[in-house]
Formats: sequence, structure tokens, C-alpha cells
Amino acid sequence: MARKFLYFVAIVIFLVIAGAIALNLWSKEATELAFVPRSEFTAQPALDSNAYADPAMWYARPGMGAADPVRFVPQGAPTPAAADAAKFAVFFVHPTSYIRPAIGADAPWNAPIGDSDAETRARLFLRGMASPFAAADEVWAPKYRQAVIGAFLTDKAEANQALDLAYRDVAQAFDFFVATAPKDEPIVLAGHSQGALMVLRLLREKVIGTPLAQRIAMVYPVGWPVSVEHDLPALGLPACATPDQAGCIATWSSFAEPADPALLFERFTATPGFDGQPRGDGAIVCTNPLTGTQGGTAPAEANLGTLKPASDFSTGELIVGAVAARCDPDTGLLLIGDPPDLGPGVLPGNNYHVYDIPLFWANLKADVARRLAAWKPAT
Repeated sequence: MARKFLYFVAIVIFLVIAGAIALNLWSKEATELAFVPRSEFTAQPALDSNAYADPAMWYARPGMGAADPVRFVPQGAPTPAAADAAKFAVFFVHPTSYIRPAIGADAPWNAPIGDSDAETRARLFLRGMASPFAAADEVWAPKYRQAVIGAFLTDKAEANQALDLAYRDVAQAFDFFVATAPKDEPIVLAGHSQGALMVLRLLREKVIGTPLAQRIAMVYPVGWPVSVEHDLPALGLPACATPDQAGCIATWSSFAEPADPALLFERFTATPGFDGQPRGDGAIVCTNPLTGTQGGTAPAEANLGTLKPASDFSTGELIVGAVAARCDPDTGLLLIGDPPDLGPGVLPGNNYHVYDIPLFWANLKADVARRLAAWKPAT
């Protein structure tokens, strides 16, 4: 039994860090060759209209109890009582968790629902990234046919088709969430990386200009660049300017120093923004998670707790005062100083993308509570 457990631990560790190690060790060209599918995009039918009525289509939802990955509590954090849950609902979209090399001519552009590797990794990501939102009385995190990691490494038309398919599932899950969650509660939209992109598209296509917009208390599309000039004006909400502001967008992209964001910006700057114009090399939105303000600098002493995972990723502990944060005014990157040792998931260029939320776990938890307390329903 002990040997089987050790095998399981080894597999879990591999699933979480394999993609990051590959990106670190291989050249850009080799990474694209390994992860970008060579097949044509194959259209897939829509999910059944009632697909998300099935509890198995959710990683997190009300009623899961201890099996809910969002209810993870790190060592050093107080365990919340169920009676203390705040009256708001969270819709959280997990990041890319299908990081399998694109082997063969028929490698897919979208991950199938039910892939065991991708689902194991998604649950681990949710433990570290969605748990700061666990003060809500309802947190929902859907499964979806996510675009594979190679879709973010190419400008092939198939990449956009894969993202469209992923969004179609997320939008269907969101419709079920809206129909099911309490109608009198504010809503928080949150996600990381691919999940953040899905959240931004939901905001544009499902929220802006509808009565639902009056219930959106906060949007946290962390780990996806938002162009100040070409994205933000089309999103219907401002970037958060003050720490007690609600109804705004808070996001950041974390780099240790010296930072080299070339891989991050290479495709982003060339693609059209939400206004239809090329994004160019202008700044991206940077909410400082230690201050809750747009831009600015905060010392490590302001960090209420960085979530450092255990070596087997089964748990983690909060380290207080470990990581500073400074929004670079030229690029909008969130710079964290010397590289902290959080594990092998750091991407090339000192990119702490995988750790965007764990770096500031306790501050994000406090940020959510503070902004929800400030939110007032439209009259």
C-alpha cells in the first residue's frame, strides 16, 4: 500500500509540473512542435442541453462537502465555519490542465471531459487558486472541453476554434449557474489563465448590457493580460482603483526579477483586443494584490500569507511576509523581486504564472471579503 501511495504521489507531482518543466528546458520551437496539434480542428457537437444539471460536470458546487477542492484550507489559515459563509456566489473557471504532448497526427485541440490526468491537475489547481474564494456560501467550478496548451503557442486558426469550443461549454455552465444560484446574491466571476479568458468573454457576451450586470460584485481574471487601451474599455467595468471598491476588475501577471516577458507578450501584442484593434505594446492592467490598488508598490511585510505547496502537493502552508509586489508602470507586469522558492513550476523569463494566486493567497482572500462588504445592489 505504501508503495502504491508513493507511485500516486509521483504521478501527481509529474502532472502538475511537467508542462512548466518542458517550457523551461525546451526551445520555443521545440515546445511548439511538442504541444501544438498538427491535426485540423474537428467540430464537436454541443453538450446536452441539461448537461450541467449533472453534478459530475462540476469540480466544485454546493453540497460536495469535504470532496470540494475549493474548500481546501492551508496550514496556518483558520478553518471557516459553515455558518460564517458570506452570502455571495462565485463562478470560477480553472486554467489549462490538459498538458499532454501533441503526439500523432490526430492529437486533439480540445481536452475531452473525463481525461483523468487533466481532471487530477484541475482539482489541484482549484485547491490553490479557488480556495481564497471559499468564504462564499456557493462556489461553482465547471468541467469544460478546454483548449489544449498548444492552442496558446500558435497563431493557427484551429487555436481560436478550440477556444470557441471551450467557451461554448463554459457559457452553458454559466447559464446553469445563474439559473440555480440564489437570485438575491451578488456574483463574483473569477478564473486563471485560460479560465480568466473565459471569464472575460462571459463578461462581454453574457453580462454587459443585461440585468445580470447589476449583480456582478467583482471580476478576478487573474493571469490573463488585459490591455488598458484595447481591452478594458470594452469590458463594461473599470479596473479596481481603491482597495474597498466593488464592481471592478482585479488582475495581475506575476514575474520575479529580472523579468523577461517576451513569451507572454509575443502573441498577446499581435492579437486584436476586445475593441478589434491590435493590442500593441501598451501596458496591461496591474492590480497590486497587496494593496488592492491599481499600480503601486508594497513591501513583503504587507503580504498576509503566500501559499507554499508541500513537495507532494497534498497540502500547503501559509508563509507570512515572504513576497513583495510592485506594478511596473511601463509594462503592467507585477514584479515580486528575487525569485521565491515555491517549486519547479516557474516558466521561462522568471514567469510565476502558475503561482499568480498562491503568491498572494491570504491577501486575495481578504480582498474578496473587503470588496464584497463594500458592494451594494443597484437601486
